[in-house]
This record gives sequence, C-alpha cells and structure tokens, in this order.
Amino acid sequence: MDLKQKIAEVVETSNAEFTAQCYELDEAPALGSMVKTKNKGCEIYAILYSSSTHGMDPNRRIIARGQNAGSEADIYRANPQLSKLLSTDFKALIVGYSQGKAVLQFLPPSPASIYAFVYPCDMNEVREFTQSLNFLSLLTDARLPLSPDEVIAAFLRYASLSHPSPHDFLVKAGKEIAWLLSNDIRRLDSILKRLQG
Repeated sequence: MDLKQKIAEVVETSNAEFTAQCYELDEAPALGSMVKTKNKGCEIYAILYSSSTHGMDPNRRIIARGQNAGSEADIYRANPQLSKLLSTDFKALIVGYSQGKAVLQFLPPSPASIYAFVYPCDMNEVREFTQSLNFLSLLTDARLPLSPDEVIAAFLRYASLSHPSPHDFLVKAGKEIAWLLSNDIRRLDSILKRLQG
C-alpha cells in the first residue's frame, strides 16, 4: 500500500466494523465509499456508513466563530488551533477480507489493528470485490444507527461506476437484493428506488 494515499488510522475496532480518525479535517470519504485497512497481513475491506466532525475534548462545546469572518477559511486562519481541537472520524462496516490472493466476502477472524492505516480503495479494487455480491447479506442484515438501505444504495451506485456497464451491474445487484429481501417488499422497493437516484 502506498503510504502517501493513507487517509486515516483505526482508533476503534471490532470484527464487524471500525472507526477511523482522518488526518485532514472534513476529509472523510463519501457515504458508501469502500476503504481498506489490514491486520496480520490480510487486507480488510469495509464500506463507510457514517462520518462526523467533532471537538476532541468532549467537555468543551464547539462555538460559532465566524460572525466577523468573510469566509469559513477566514475562521481557520484566525484560529489556527482549531485543526488540533477538532477531529473528523468515520465508521466503516466490514464486508470482507483477503487471504493470500483470495477475496472472502464475510467477516475476518480478527478485527483490524488499532492504528492500522486506512486507504481508499481504487476503482479496480472495487470492481474486483463486487464481481461477487455475497457481501450484500452483511449489509442487509446490518444494525446501524442510520438506515442501512441508504448505505446499500450509496455503495451500489458508487460501485457501479467501476464496472464497464453501470446499468448491468445495478440490475444484477437489484436481483440479488430482491432475493435477500423477498419477505420485505417495502424495504426492497425503498432500496431499488434509491438505486435510481
């Protein structure tokens, strides 16, 4: 992995997900993006489901500072300490890992390492990972603090751009989701509508 491309470090981890702290404020990848990290020589693939920017000290509330500023950039120029007092984090749901040359679409035996570097996956990696759609069951069954349907649709729209025919990929993914959610037509309809957006 190219160290220049690392965007964050794992600061909280489990077998199912991890939280990463970004090196740059407000620079978390987009909802539904695929990222990777590692543990014990295997790469762990995950889909970003939430990001936030907050104060590093939970006892100090962030206050407005821009009343007399001409732009948001002026606020940071006038208060250079803000970059050390604020943090952007993101949470990512693990959807698979590599073992040797094999990519496995289920949870890894061990969580990502604390302080492991996090990298964005390039579109070739996304295309290779999504040749199989077995990971979709991890997404449809996920218990997230926001609607997993939003994350599923965002990821599939993003992943479709890595395929020669985005439309064909979305049709294939839609059929897989229809099979997984055959007993929940309302939820299936919600996801399929989001895939069009």
